[in-house]
Amino acid sequence: MIAKEIISKNVFPIRITDSAEEALSLMTLYRLKELAVVENDKLIGILTEEEAYALNDEESINGIVNQGIVEHVVEETHLFELISKLADHNLTMLPVLSKEGKFLGVITQEDVFKYYANSFSFTEAGSIIVLDVVRKEYSMAEISQIVESENAAILSSFLSDAREITRIMVTLKINKQDIQAIVAGFERYGYEVKASFTEQEYIDNLKERYDLLMHYLNV
Repeated sequence: MIAKEIISKNVFPIRITDSAEEALSLMTLYRLKELAVVENDKLIGILTEEEAYALNDEESINGIVNQGIVEHVVEETHLFELISKLADHNLTMLPVLSKEGKFLGVITQEDVFKYYANSFSFTEAGSIIVLDVVRKEYSMAEISQIVESENAAILSSFLSDAREITRIMVTLKINKQDIQAIVAGFERYGYEVKASFTEQEYIDNLKERYDLLMHYLNV
């Protein structure tokens, strides 16, 4: 998957002559903290929420837009590089340019989430297993072999840092609902299984945490 294939169809740039009020209204509508500023199909800057709030409502954004080095990706940028750039620069969107430098649109965090939500590994029914693994002993080949020995397959995997720097957490999406034999297999090979869920249990757990967060924010 490359950038030009997931450009947002519902988010549009602003012009240098637009007011701070117009920009903030669009940020609220799009649920973004930055907007691309474009003139004649050329990306000339990025306006941040903080910059817009610093102006009077009717004041033009001209003059405060960050027109230095503007973070962006080109149309052939791979999705993984795009995600890395969003995270590294703490952005909610990235402008996409053609090879010739023409502005093509933007990709938002939501666009990335939707892509993954609609991908095969998320739509296919299955279960989740979380392993705590010694970093230097991590082998996806061995992990796959254990899963496949129980006539199952790994649909997707995700690595994240554990609390100890010498260990990593490996989250697996398995194409089976009944994973007791797979869990037992990991334990026989000395793996520490931190958690295992059916997919519905995993979704319910995430929803419960989300509801608690929303309740906290509304207090």
